[in-house]
Amino acid sequence: MKAYLNLFDFTQKVNYKTELLAGLTVAMTMIPESLSFAILAGLSPLTGLYAAFIMGLVTAVFGGRPGMVSGGAGATVVVLIALMQSHGVEYVFAAVLLAGVLQLLVGVCKLGKFIRLVPQPVMYGFVNGLAIIIFMSQIQQFKTGSGAAAAWLSGTNLYTMLGLVALTMLIVLFWPKITKAVPASLVAILAVFGVVMLLGIHTKTVKDIASVSGGFPPFHIPAVSFSLQTLSIIFPYSLVMAGVGLIETLLTLNVVDEITGTRGRGNKECIAQGSANIANGLFTGMGGCAMIAQTFVNLGAGSRARLSGIIAAITILLVILLGAPIIEKVPMAALVGVMMMVAIGTFEWGSLRIINKMPWADVITGILVAAITVWLHNLALAVLAGVIISALVFAWQSAKRIQAKSWQDEAGVKHYEIYGPLFFGSVTTFLELFDVKGDSNEIIIDFKQSRVTDMSAMDALNKLTERYRKAGKTLHLRHLSSECRQLLQNAGAVIEVNIMEDPAYHLAVD
Repeated sequence: MKAYLNLFDFTQKVNYKTELLAGLTVAMTMIPESLSFAILAGLSPLTGLYAAFIMGLVTAVFGGRPGMVSGGAGATVVVLIALMQSHGVEYVFAAVLLAGVLQLLVGVCKLGKFIRLVPQPVMYGFVNGLAIIIFMSQIQQFKTGSGAAAAWLSGTNLYTMLGLVALTMLIVLFWPKITKAVPASLVAILAVFGVVMLLGIHTKTVKDIASVSGGFPPFHIPAVSFSLQTLSIIFPYSLVMAGVGLIETLLTLNVVDEITGTRGRGNKECIAQGSANIANGLFTGMGGCAMIAQTFVNLGAGSRARLSGIIAAITILLVILLGAPIIEKVPMAALVGVMMMVAIGTFEWGSLRIINKMPWADVITGILVAAITVWLHNLALAVLAGVIISALVFAWQSAKRIQAKSWQDEAGVKHYEIYGPLFFGSVTTFLELFDVKGDSNEIIIDFKQSRVTDMSAMDALNKLTERYRKAGKTLHLRHLSSECRQLLQNAGAVIEVNIMEDPAYHLAVD
């Protein structure tokens, strides 16, 4: 049989053994995380597992990034906590469904390309912040109980947990030196599980989080009134969830692109994410997005195809239907150790080595994005803040590049050659370049090395025209690009006034 997997539009040679083992490893690490997020939001544990199954299956088959794993992620679930507390689970399902529709529309309208506007320092901050969150979230597993009753482990229980976590991390670290035929994470989980079972060690297990036994996800239309009032309640939550989910997904897609040296399809992934969340809303799942930790587990296990994601999703379903008694006995220490190693591997240590070579603005941006991600657990806000800061820095630096070279020819005509972009940030400096009173009666401004980019630039040209007109002097503009001339033409209501008042004002052609 040919070792090929052809799923819809994706054909690639597949190592079935690697994909199978990677999928099993991903499922083992995804189950406790999905359970924890569901409980955190006040939802049934099964809604988290259903989300892991539905998100994982739909995005693995239809998504635009083979090798990337999606599930019931905390980034999107946190958004719904307030809605759950105020209106109940049915409104949560409705909000997830609507969020899926919004994500689907983003993909259909091909808006996923705007993730390219996220600069590298923001990517560093995003990855490093998530690595810290992943690591810190594992520290919570050293507690017993929940909520206000939670208390840190102590004595023998603490030492046992620490020992098993350390054993897991050592196996993950050194197993690849022996062989890469079997994923180190899976070996570590099975080895620690075997040690606990054989020695009868008492330690925290998956069952201490919640039961994972249940049935197939039931079809269920959210029991809410389909009215404008309901829409007004759920829309803000759906909008934020859709945005957070797509940002985390598309950023994860970019990270995977860099690791694998291939390029995913952002718009296709948006459509898959939206479809998966629509299915979540109709099959009692809590919704989700790409999960960067599980994605790194998957890639670290050698997966580069869709098959591992499909196997992970099916494994989670089989655990719900049949395998709960076994999976519930898996020590949490093994899963904690694996995720801690994932956090260590996720962190961009290279960003620390080059920090003294980066512009100060990029350093501040990366640190700010990481800090917001860690402190507020608000990925959308962190990325938005990083993009805004980077844009403002770019605008400031570009504004300083506007300059002019001037001279007067034999005919007495004053020439100005403009260098650098003319936009909102540079218009003040631009206007200060000209000596209206001291210039000759005829002036030529050459834009061969410049570009007129926005309405502020249009306004600056009009102000300059008016100053020369009042001084009784003639102004010519030359070498405007076709884009610049189009902008001037589109701003006709502004430009035409000057042309009519001062026929000597010319928009010269090249």
